[in-house]
Amino acid sequence: MNDNYLWDRSGPPDLEVERLENLLGTLRHNRPAPEFQMPVRRFPSRLRQVLPRFAAVAAIVVLVVAATLLARIQLRQSWAVSRLAGAPQVGSRPIGAVDRLLVGDWLVTDSASRAMIDVGLIGEVEVKPNSRLRLVSAALTDHRLELRRGAIFARIWAPPRVFAVETPSASAVDLGCVYTLEVDDAGVGVLRVETGLVTLAQRGRESLVPAGAMCISRPRLGPGTPYFETASEKLKRAVEQLDPLLGVPGGIAGGVSGGIPGGPLGGVEGGVEGGMEGVKKVRADALDTVLREARKEDALTLWHLLVRVDEDEKARVFDRMAQLVPPPAGVTREGILRSDPAMRDAWADRLGIGLMSWWRYFW
Repeated sequence: MNDNYLWDRSGPPDLEVERLENLLGTLRHNRPAPEFQMPVRRFPSRLRQVLPRFAAVAAIVVLVVAATLLARIQLRQSWAVSRLAGAPQVGSRPIGAVDRLLVGDWLVTDSASRAMIDVGLIGEVEVKPNSRLRLVSAALTDHRLELRRGAIFARIWAPPRVFAVETPSASAVDLGCVYTLEVDDAGVGVLRVETGLVTLAQRGRESLVPAGAMCISRPRLGPGTPYFETASEKLKRAVEQLDPLLGVPGGIAGGVSGGIPGGPLGGVEGGVEGGMEGVKKVRADALDTVLREARKEDALTLWHLLVRVDEDEKARVFDRMAQLVPPPAGVTREGILRSDPAMRDAWADRLGIGLMSWWRYFW
């Protein structure tokens, strides 16, 4: 038997296969194969009428949801502002009893106007007369104003770095506090803290201002050395004389005879007689006064001076500060003289100006 016959009918057939083939051939199906059609599903006529209406309703719902989300985003990018007195303006538009301050908007008050800004859910800012400020950011973790001139009174309850106010001379970043911030036409800022803690920072220079203290910041110089408002007038005047002479090559900003930016500074403004020798004498006398007038509370001022005075002055500041508030265990004279940050933070905690390591962790 040739197996090819079973597959393609080639070759001689086997007799038995041929017999079976002839026998079964009478039963062969000789009609065309049937065609099968898939059943067509038809929607009921009622459903065909409802579907277009449903699609229209769905489209309307999508539009409403999108509009609602957009409105919420716009609300999050703006703060409520209300008129307290006079006719404050947003841009060139007088605000109503209650209005919105959008990101980028300027709020302006004249000599008879005051306004109140709701800082999202974290506080409020009263805008004093003759002020000009702008909403820079209203993001969830970045609430930020720019105070170009004038004064504000802020009451904030928020984690560190959530709320800040930019000025021409420094940025004020708060740690849940109450404070007043003023900026004059020359860009000089004055920060007074009632409760809590505020830092003034610009270009790597930072001042920590606790409750009861104040700090002056000046364009090009940044934040100055803070002092408590209960300090002696001699200490305050000496700090204001000393600040412009710290950390500037040659000892004075803009040259010895060029004056000090930032307003009257007790004889420093307008130049220093005697050239560089005169500058050195003013600086030495001012530092002597600060060290002599310092009380225990004024260790705040000395703590800041430790990283601002020259190397030959730093030891004197350390010695006076150690007399007022002895350094804690682990804080050494050598470590402070080399500006060890961990030792400075530990000493700050001893001063009671607060949880420095925790603050810097968030900062």
